[in-house]
Amino acid sequence: MRLSEVAALVAGKLENGNQFVEIAGIQDLQAARENEAAFLSNMRLKHQFNDSRAGVVLLGSAMFPDTDRTVIRVDDPYLAFATLQRHFYPEGKSTGSRSEAAFVDPSARLADDVDIAPMAVIGPNVEIGSGSRIGSGCVIEAGAVIGCNCLLHARAVVGGNCILGDRVILQPGAIIGADGFGYAWSGKEHLKIPQVGRVVIEDDVEIGANTCVDRGAIGDTLIERGAKLDNLIQIAHNVRIGACSIMASQVGISGSTLIGKGCQIGGQVGIAGHLNIGDGCKLAAKSGVMSDLKAGGTYGGAPAMPHRQWLKVLALTARLPEIWSSLSREHNRD
Repeated sequence: MRLSEVAALVAGKLENGNQFVEIAGIQDLQAARENEAAFLSNMRLKHQFNDSRAGVVLLGSAMFPDTDRTVIRVDDPYLAFATLQRHFYPEGKSTGSRSEAAFVDPSARLADDVDIAPMAVIGPNVEIGSGSRIGSGCVIEAGAVIGCNCLLHARAVVGGNCILGDRVILQPGAIIGADGFGYAWSGKEHLKIPQVGRVVIEDDVEIGANTCVDRGAIGDTLIERGAKLDNLIQIAHNVRIGACSIMASQVGISGSTLIGKGCQIGGQVGIAGHLNIGDGCKLAAKSGVMSDLKAGGTYGGAPAMPHRQWLKVLALTARLPEIWSSLSREHNRD
């Protein structure tokens, strides 16, 4: 791409450079070569800026105002990087290839251009929309519906009657629609409760590798449009995750909890069941949520508390030996 084309693509302004110069890709500041772009979004890495060999750097509008390097100034360098990266590495397209080593039930209804890789199993009455790609070893059980332009990586599983919207991505080993963890104690044994609901995943959702989303016991587990789930996450039965929420690895959400829209949940957060997490909540890593949280708040700790309060608790915790020694000395004087 010419630098003028890059600037137009990322809605930026080219400075100190020739608009006709071409770049062949994008790299980080340290690895970039003269024919590549780089980006600086974290000022902790500002020391790499002057030493970088990159032909152009995507830079925030207020960063290094007096530089004579070739830069493209943008509002959000990380978003600009993502936009440029997507240009150089566009998503693959289906071609309608069907491996002879896959099994497709005769009653399944697949668009003509759906790709089916070796060892995939497509069950009875499955529907798969145009442009979708089914990876090696995937299992799609009876009655499942998969929308258009979905990508199921190797060994992903979609349980019976579950529904995936358009442009859903399942990373390797993701399990959609396993039984929820539901039992009733009879006094002698745990009686398994049949899990007869579904998982419904709306458009533009991505589910990470080895993440499990359990089907509802009664009614559906729902993941709304644009939500992004990292690897190794557990979503229990009848959970609802609001649109455009995002969560990092090893989050666990217990049954029937409602997660609002636009929430940001850090790694290893645990959320108890039957709770209501308001829209726009932010949860620090390793938080333990045991009660409802108001919309728009930032929380941390176990039990989770407002972020500023949590920081005070952490500061006091670090001083406990000192405080204890002081109290002991006062007690001994008395």
